[in-house]
Amino acid sequence: MAAVRPEFSMTRLAPSSPAVDRHLRAAVQWLEDRQSPEGWWCGELQTNVTMTAEHILLLRFLGLPIDGIREGAIRHILDAQRTDGSWALYHDGPADLSTTIEAYAALKVLGVSPGDDAMVKALRVIHQQGGLVRARVFTKIWLALFGEYPWEGVPSMPPELVHLPPQLPLNLYDFACWARGTIAGLLVVISRRPVRALGCSLNELTVPGTEAAMTRVPGSGPFWWADKLQKAYERMPVQPGRELSRRRLVKWIVDRQEADGSWGGIQPPWVYSLIALNLEGMDVDHPVMRRGLSGLEGFALADERGWRLQACMSPVWDTAWALLALLAAGADPATLPITSSVDWLLKEQIFAGGDWQVRCKGVSGGGWAFEFENDIYPDIDDTAVVAVSLLRASGSRHVQAAVDRAVRWTLAMRSDGGAWAAFDRNNTDEIVYRLPFADFGAMLDPPTEDVTAHVLEMLANVGYSLRDRVVVEGLSYLQRRQQADGSWWGRWGVNHIYGTWCVIAALTAYRERTGAVQSMIDRGVRWLLSRQNGDGGWGETCHSYRDASFAGIGTSTPSQTAWAVLSLELAGRRHSPQCEAGLRFLRERQTGGTWIEPEYTGTGFPGDFYINYHLYRHIFPTFALALAERPL
Repeated sequence: MAAVRPEFSMTRLAPSSPAVDRHLRAAVQWLEDRQSPEGWWCGELQTNVTMTAEHILLLRFLGLPIDGIREGAIRHILDAQRTDGSWALYHDGPADLSTTIEAYAALKVLGVSPGDDAMVKALRVIHQQGGLVRARVFTKIWLALFGEYPWEGVPSMPPELVHLPPQLPLNLYDFACWARGTIAGLLVVISRRPVRALGCSLNELTVPGTEAAMTRVPGSGPFWWADKLQKAYERMPVQPGRELSRRRLVKWIVDRQEADGSWGGIQPPWVYSLIALNLEGMDVDHPVMRRGLSGLEGFALADERGWRLQACMSPVWDTAWALLALLAAGADPATLPITSSVDWLLKEQIFAGGDWQVRCKGVSGGGWAFEFENDIYPDIDDTAVVAVSLLRASGSRHVQAAVDRAVRWTLAMRSDGGAWAAFDRNNTDEIVYRLPFADFGAMLDPPTEDVTAHVLEMLANVGYSLRDRVVVEGLSYLQRRQQADGSWWGRWGVNHIYGTWCVIAALTAYRERTGAVQSMIDRGVRWLLSRQNGDGGWGETCHSYRDASFAGIGTSTPSQTAWAVLSLELAGRRHSPQCEAGLRFLRERQTGGTWIEPEYTGTGFPGDFYINYHLYRHIFPTFALALAERPL
């Protein structure tokens, strides 16, 4: 690819030293070499092994062969096992019971002997943590599909929910888009209570003496009693309206299948939609099922690390940030690498409607999604970052028209209170968390600091000022959300370092600042300086989502160091000793033009699901090194 492209023009750089220039040039070349011919970038989106384990269970449920991926899947799952026998949600995280159970189950289905040392150690961990009865609801559902857990112990969810209008509590649109798509399929699955052959027994996952607890749904209060009544209804020989509800759910699901065969562009709604449709009569050769299964193959990776399934793909997000990093490094906007990525991003803009219109009526589209294909669910975070990257890359009328549409759509998607969520407007009804079913992570999409900050940065780039009401209200939200220590929480990145960088980037985009804005910046900077590690870098463990005392504390990583350095650079602290130390950390740890980072610095669901974006370790250090070379 690189051989047919003109080199990036670095003539606008004013290197402070040959060493800095060498590191930046190597990083730029590394990124250029990995651009697709169509203009996009997309790094691996690494998560925990449950994605692969659940895919094995899906294939078994649908009666599809696993021989072709058997060896690679075993290698991937075993390579992620820790010395104590457990699997975790993130690098160096604590043992996670549900992840360990699903990994164990998949390995046994794949043919690994329960007498194997890895399996013996895993089972020991499972028993130490209480066994299957202590697992999350999703894990129980996966095993219930094969008769390895009683359906009586799985919380009920009536398919009749599909009939509820958006004005009533617990309708589908009260849930975040990722939970909505997942629950739609599960409403069918749980009401059907299927049991199919697994090919092996998993009785050993149950700790002796806990069998009786497996048929009890945990919880108390009105929703617990509602679950009891629902189960009594399910035992009735006649259930009026249930078949109609399932038919309507099938239509709802089929109507939301994306062009690549996915649902929402992410694994959870995808697999449960396939299971639900299969239970409702679609065999694996049905066109909808065939598209869905074929699409999953496109999310799979196979190399020396084994066969594994990605939970999602991030080409739009990766491309926008790569474009911003390269432009900051002095890339000539007229060269093919920049123009091709601009053209690709313009083609990815979404004009069609989607579920977001339920709470945002009468508004036309104009956003971008995270994935290659996810037209029903464009998101505000991607849209804001893409708009900024396009504006910095080109002043063409096509770009301006696209950004104008994006701004209009984004402003319409603002939630009450002056802030923005990722996918939906006013998706904040916490009644959903009172359901016995709700133990699998985030079920709502409320406004957050990082998304709001990206929108405010976009607005600054299109000419909004601190006098505009929408900006004033957004800043007021960020001021209210600033922590007592000066940091901001990060919803989509780990965690306070990410959130603080996002907000500082937004605040410094407004050149004329009030005293209040400057005070917010200063407090954020002071917090970052207080969290710098002795090696000059910054790091924060995912555990900070569980325990706020870990905010800004962790092993130094390239991506988190880059976020802190970028914050200092944007805040006018480029020549401070702390910023210089951070830049030195990045230079010294560059290898082969890039950086190594096993830590997870991306967030799916805080406290429950984390992501190692393989391009984060490269794009953001490149961005930080580039800004070090340029006057702000």
